[in-house]
Amino acid sequence: MSDILQTKDLTLAYGERMIIDELNIDIPRGEITVFIGGNGCGKSTLLRSIARLLKPKTGTVLLEGEAISSLSTKEVARKMAILPQSPTAPEGLTVLQLVKQGRYPHQTWLKQWSQSDEEIVQKALQSTKMEELQHRKVDELSGGQRQRAWIALTLAQDTDIILLDEPTTYLDMTHQIEILDLLFELNENENRTIVMVLHDLNLACRYAHNIVAIQDKQIYAQGKPEDVISCELVKNVFNMDCQVSRDPLFGTPLCIPFGKGRCILNNEGEAG
Repeated sequence: MSDILQTKDLTLAYGERMIIDELNIDIPRGEITVFIGGNGCGKSTLLRSIARLLKPKTGTVLLEGEAISSLSTKEVARKMAILPQSPTAPEGLTVLQLVKQGRYPHQTWLKQWSQSDEEIVQKALQSTKMEELQHRKVDELSGGQRQRAWIALTLAQDTDIILLDEPTTYLDMTHQIEILDLLFELNENENRTIVMVLHDLNLACRYAHNIVAIQDKQIYAQGKPEDVISCELVKNVFNMDCQVSRDPLFGTPLCIPFGKGRCILNNEGEAG
């Protein structure tokens, strides 16, 4: 399976503060890749650079073998959609108007709004359960509803690659699973390449084919969750002691953090 996105000696910085140092990464086509790591480690910065929202200090990002810096904005937007952290919409914009913006990269002077565009927008609204809210103003929605509206916009862009920075932010547990299930189905049924940042390590392990753990400006480990997630990784990447078990439903790694809390086990480690 070929790599759809690559970074070559990528160095990212804000002013003099280096965030990512000469990083080389290959993101496989048709898989779900999840970036994990502690706060401030550079996960979101890396995702922004891959999406061409942040210019590298040195190095390059390759999209299907081409330097992304050499492509036009519309070319990139037809191939790759990104949902950044905490996006904001113009005041008074309705959900439907927002989601329609996802079709902009596909419009030309010769090809204006079509029935196909309308169908793709309605499908995006339906997939995110936003149909009934499509005429509401975005700034009147709850945090979770607003997040789903932005995800609908991303889906309406109808790209082979979808980048999402913490897509489950503001969502309750039910809607977190619904959104991650939706992304999983897009990958399974339509072979979309999904790249996202997640804070929930257990959900990352459940949905990802490929985990990329970032620590100290570099990749600490990369591979299948069952191959790379360990107590040692969690300690070194998150500075947290834990036990790693097997998820009883999915068989994926399950991280159980140490810490304080009520204990209902007896001395033999059994329920009392």
